[in-house]
Amino acid sequence: MGGRSLTALPIAGSIIMTNLSTEQIVGQNGQSYHAGMEVMAWEVTAAIAIVALAVVFLPKYFKYGINTVSDFIEIRYDTVTKRIISILFIVTYMISFLPVVLYSGSLVFNKIFHIDELLGVRPIVAIILVALIIGVIGILYLLIGGLSLSANSDTVYGVGLLLCGLLVPILGVMKLGEGNFIGGLDYIVDHTPWLLNSVGAIDSAIVPWPTLLTGMLFNNLYFWCTNQMIVQKALSGKNLAEAQKGTFLVGIFKVFGALFLVFPGIVARNIFGDALMNNPDNAYPYLVTEVLPQVLFGVFAAVIFGAILSSFAGALNATATLFSLDFYKPVINKEADDQQIARAGKIVTIIVGVISVIVAPFISFAPAGLYQFVQEFNGLYNMPLLVIILFAFYSKKATAIAAKSTIAIHIVLYALSKFFLKDIHFLYVLSILFFLDVLIMLAISKWKPDGNFVLASFDTKVDIKPWRYTKVASVILVGIVVLTYIAFSPMGFASLK
Repeated sequence: MGGRSLTALPIAGSIIMTNLSTEQIVGQNGQSYHAGMEVMAWEVTAAIAIVALAVVFLPKYFKYGINTVSDFIEIRYDTVTKRIISILFIVTYMISFLPVVLYSGSLVFNKIFHIDELLGVRPIVAIILVALIIGVIGILYLLIGGLSLSANSDTVYGVGLLLCGLLVPILGVMKLGEGNFIGGLDYIVDHTPWLLNSVGAIDSAIVPWPTLLTGMLFNNLYFWCTNQMIVQKALSGKNLAEAQKGTFLVGIFKVFGALFLVFPGIVARNIFGDALMNNPDNAYPYLVTEVLPQVLFGVFAAVIFGAILSSFAGALNATATLFSLDFYKPVINKEADDQQIARAGKIVTIIVGVISVIVAPFISFAPAGLYQFVQEFNGLYNMPLLVIILFAFYSKKATAIAAKSTIAIHIVLYALSKFFLKDIHFLYVLSILFFLDVLIMLAISKWKPDGNFVLASFDTKVDIKPWRYTKVASVILVGIVVLTYIAFSPMGFASLK
């Protein structure tokens, strides 16, 4: 937990770099190369959920003095429900997130910097080597300095990524304008105005517009407000006010992050035309090598490496925390002191890290559809987790049996949807399942009542006085999101000819 000593800037840097990975940078720019600014929904609308994290979720988490999201589940429901959630978190991180971050990050790193050509080896060998190096350094990060070291170094990576990330589209636009930035923007508006529209069609394969306030919103609330990997960084704050300030900084970054996570794909489309349509994921690597001065390649390599490392270390830290506090202390060694718990966490860090490094290269042999399935893996439990936490906040009558039933029924329904509704966008599926989960929770709690929940006592651990500008910051951030959508819509840049 970083000694519960982090201030706003390290908290923001840690959350941003845990969330941000090369898979995101390359993948979203590849999508925008093909579909345009509608891809920005994954970034910009996240700010709404981040406001909810700062205003609603964090004050309650800090009030109850929890260390993990599953701690809160135990306080409100029971230990079995808590461990079900913890197991789902750990399995997801270990099977999907960690190996995918390592493999996709190593793949992109090799694609941009041609490690295989430098070493004279096959691409898969270079990818394995990069994954191994990242894995070893990530493990050492957490063993030597824990979350505190990781969070402070993430702040440095975050600044570097922001500067380098913005430099790539700026140089690309100037190339289009033959040295003139404004001229380059005019070129984009004149030649590809439709790509500047952020409102996706109702049947869009990227982000259908009806899902913005349903499936996308629910998915964002899960990821930013209930996902242990993210929430843990905010819980490491020295007080609630610092955690809130840190999350608002993240919200600002997510809105403007679209400028280097989405917009470069549009710049690449204008530079390379349709030449990369068969493999749009090459858009960002090709753009980097096309516009970035060679003198900056070393800096960019360090920043990209840091982005991969931070996502890996963040998820690894969350996995070790969940195991240590939810299984080792209460089940394996009930008499363990803090030193023994920390030692157990370090052992788990090594084991899970090594497993991830071993599994990562095998993703290259998986069927093409598996990667997309891994991206949607969180759908197995994200909606019921969000629902049971919302009920924990606002319902005294919600029961543990209802929570467990909601999780089980959702997993079955979501798995079935992958077979029978595979042509329907998964955000539509999540939209429906969220409301079904709510109905299941209500029905079973009423059918099998268990009295009214009353919290007898809690340990706040740190100062829980909120930041005095929380409401003002919330209004400003939501306003920026709305204005950004208006700007990239038929009412804004997309209407210009």
